[in-house]
Amino acid sequence: VFQGRILAQRLVGQETRYEVEVKTPYRHRFPLVPREYVWVPNTCGCPPLRTGGEYLLMARRHVNYERTLNRILLQDDGYARPWTPREGRLVREAARHC
Repeated sequence: VFQGRILAQRLVGQETRYEVEVKTPYRHRFPLVPREYVWVPNTCGCPPLRTGGEYLLMARRHVNYERTLNRILLQDDGYARPWTPREGRLVREAARHC
């Protein structure tokens, strides 16, 4: 879970790749760098992430069977909400309990 700002969007094959500036990592099981690519396995614009917008993102690390692909994937059941101070407060409170 991290707060990020969408810098760019690009369609790559049947997927969408977002370039994201990682602002605040709240809870992560793998290291995040200041800029990451977040992949969405569709091109329909779901979830609707707009360039320049800040979001609270819950994504997962995806490593394929051959271990040749390692990326951050925002799946259909993932969490992507516009960031607000309230969202930040709720995540910090939840992090204390998890």
